Amino acid sequence: MLKQVAKGIARQFGSNCEVVVHDLSRHPDHSIVAIENGHVTGREVGGGASHVVLEQMKEADAQPEDHLCYLTRTPDGKILKSSTVYIRNNRGRVSAILSINYDISALSMVEQAVHDLVSTGEPEQAEPEKIVNVNELLDDLIAQSVALVGKPVALMNKDDKVRAIRFLSDSGAFLVTKSGDKVAKYFGISKYTLYSYIDSKQEGKRHD
Repeated sequence: MLKQVAKGIARQFGSNCEVVVHDLSRHPDHSIVAIENGHVTGREVGGGASHVVLEQMKEADAQPEDHLCYLTRTPDGKILKSSTVYIRNNRGRVSAILSINYDISALSMVEQAVHDLVSTGEPEQAEPEKIVNVNELLDDLIAQSVALVGKPVALMNKDDKVRAIRFLSDSGAFLVTKSGDKVAKYFGISKYTLYSYIDSKQEGKRHD
């Protein structure tokens, strides 16, 4: 049914409108089960999850509200007007995500003339959220973890690294295949140490 809806929305709004169906029962590396006009972001069926999808996979019991009419940006600079709709199964749990990404790059150049069409209805975002593939997403999350600590890895002590790795854990980074190997190598620690940092966080939560 969602594939049919995706095709209908894409046909209605034309080639600048990408519509993506993510199946949350699948591995995040391959969550895309249907996509129309994938040239907008360069993704295809079998592709990996975005940041929004990773967050929902990590918080499977949460009841998120649909995120409608916000701005995103592709790696090649396209500005998209996006909406994320959470699809629930008969038990009320989110089982799929329908994402709509409309390329408004050209329209933005004449925004004053078509303001009502491109307006998100919310305060303007200083920097649109990026849409990236799953491998670029991991790199982006690692960069965010370093920025959070505020110093390069070479100058980080144990507490700094624990803070960065806990951020990655909270952000769903370790749902990505082989992310543990990449993160451990980046921070110059063993995988055993990496997972001990993550486990210590979970242990702390159990004692809260």
